[in-house]
Amino acid sequence: MRYTISLAMASLAATTAVAEVPRVVTDIPPVHSLVAQVMGDLGAPVLLLEPGADEHSFQLRPSQAAALNDASVVFWIGPDLTPWLERALETAPDTVGRVALLGAGGSATRDYATDEAEHAEGEGAEHAEGEAQDHDAEHDHEAEAGAAEGTHDHEEEHDHAHGGVDPHAWLAPANATVWVGVIAAELARLDPENAATYAANAATATAVIAAADAKTRATLAPLADRPFVVFHDAYGYFVDSYGLTLAGAVAEGDAADPGAARVAALRDMVAAGGAVCLFPEAQHDPALLAQMTEGTVARIGGALDPVGSTLEPGPQMYGALLTGMAATIATCLAGG
Repeated sequence: MRYTISLAMASLAATTAVAEVPRVVTDIPPVHSLVAQVMGDLGAPVLLLEPGADEHSFQLRPSQAAALNDASVVFWIGPDLTPWLERALETAPDTVGRVALLGAGGSATRDYATDEAEHAEGEGAEHAEGEAQDHDAEHDHEAEAGAAEGTHDHEEEHDHAHGGVDPHAWLAPANATVWVGVIAAELARLDPENAATYAANAATATAVIAAADAKTRATLAPLADRPFVVFHDAYGYFVDSYGLTLAGAVAEGDAADPGAARVAALRDMVAAGGAVCLFPEAQHDPALLAQMTEGTVARIGGALDPVGSTLEPGPQMYGALLTGMAATIATCLAGG
């Protein structure tokens, strides 16, 4: 009898040890917010990108690298956005799962467009700056294939503005809706005992995203035909989702410093009345945009924050990102 009880207790202890909520790491605040919604009260994901940091270029602290190496799974956009995380994952243990959301089945992606400013820079940059930017083939490589559903290989492209997939896909709420399902499925695979909770939380998150999407759409609908300029080419998904008119971006998709020819072309366009508003961006100097509006009727809007680096991280952050960006854009375009 004593032996039977001991076996039962040992079995219970083993079951308890196995039933562990996955240790989750995320790359940027929007992904962290979606994962936090799906995990709910079961656990808290780790966010790597610190407040005020640039998502395109970031250096992990030792404690963050340790958390990454100890993770059950990493949810991230993919190497097109955060090459620094790709490098860290290359040395992480094989036990760390990787789910690149940009490659998730059902995600809608878009390529960077080539606008007039980019043509002007390509034709005149050598004269304006003395040298062309060098993007050698050494930067191209294949990303690792994730074991979880929804991951696939991507070639890292540092030459964002002249082609390739635009990785800022979280700014399309339709993608966020797909991703909460992908996140819930992967967490349920790792933690089947809590599968029902993950599924229920994903359903709630879908409703929250839909509400934020509807509010954003209502805010922007009357202003769809008013052109504007942004600081860097990160808003294509948002513009496409809400039918807005984007006149141009000062910097390329990786927020690199723009060339003189590109700036001159945009300045001429603004002077000709081609933009109602120019929007600076959090963590970047707005001085260049201010110079571009001098002597024109264009206005400087509030600073946009596409990655939510100035927002409070957590479950509510994603909805606040959409509605907050819409309010900032609408205030300027409406002339308020």
